[in-house]
Amino acid sequence: MLTVALALVVALLLVALVGARLWRSRGVPPEPAKPAPDEAPAEARIEGVVPVPGKVEHGPPLPVVLVHGLFGFDRIGIPGARFDYFRGIAKHLESLGCHAHAVRLPAAASVPDRARELAAAIEALPHDRIDLIAHSLGGLDARYALTHLGLARRVRSLVTIGTPHRGTPIADLVLQGPLDWARRVVGALGIPLPALEWLGTKALAEFNAQVLDVPGVRYACVVGGMHHRDSSVPLALAPGHAYLSRVAGPNDGLVPIASQYWGETLAEIEADHFAQIGWRVAMRQSFDAAGLYAFVIARLGDAPPPVRGPAGPAGTPIDPLRASGQAGG
Repeated sequence: MLTVALALVVALLLVALVGARLWRSRGVPPEPAKPAPDEAPAEARIEGVVPVPGKVEHGPPLPVVLVHGLFGFDRIGIPGARFDYFRGIAKHLESLGCHAHAVRLPAAASVPDRARELAAAIEALPHDRIDLIAHSLGGLDARYALTHLGLARRVRSLVTIGTPHRGTPIADLVLQGPLDWARRVVGALGIPLPALEWLGTKALAEFNAQVLDVPGVRYACVVGGMHHRDSSVPLALAPGHAYLSRVAGPNDGLVPIASQYWGETLAEIEADHFAQIGWRVAMRQSFDAAGLYAFVIARLGDAPPPVRGPAGPAGTPIDPLRASGQAGG
């Protein structure tokens, strides 16, 4: 079982590309939590999302930059098909009047190297300020860039989704445990994986001591995993999910839920590590990823309502009643 755990990291890309279109949702979504009186009714309608109570603002959204995780990409194409890491998310946000950009970082580089690429990509954008939404390892890249590379002057808020802020025991297996030999073999073949060294629990303890939150930036998170016994687990994540359940409790197949909390908690979601970015690769799954990201954008808006008139779609506030629409593509 442990041997399969190493394959989980690589499977993040391969399974998403090959298997996503083969599976369809057949299960019944978990019963959503009953909304508090001050919550917008639309929040409770997003499948698989339990919003944490908080005010939903209605100002125009800032442009958002989507940051991918380990072995991720912005967009890749093969003959006859095109794939986005954040599947259908940018398209859906654009339809709601939010400019969305996906960046491409070195797939398996160290956090400082990826953070430098992220900072350069954002500096090249024509926007004075942006919001960041980062998945998995991308959340660590964003935190590093905000603290050590001066990116905070361009960023209003950072929302991390499925980010291992306190590391993952799966990385410990590869770095110091029974699978260390496999990592060394892969490195000897000319495929270095420096990113893995930043994902261990010990490494993240040191990281958190040195990468402090920047005053003036809003830090928030969405915490994802399989909380219920009858939740469907993708085959590629099943070994990792079983191992983490035994040593760290509820998880998303790669990251313990307890490791994902950082800053303000916007929502807790019933979604595996793939579903968090819009890829449905479980046999039985129902999760509205597009609705989640639109919900996040609506929660980040803190500007006064725009003046109606010639401003056009870019100045149109996100309507929470539309926020739970399904992604296309």
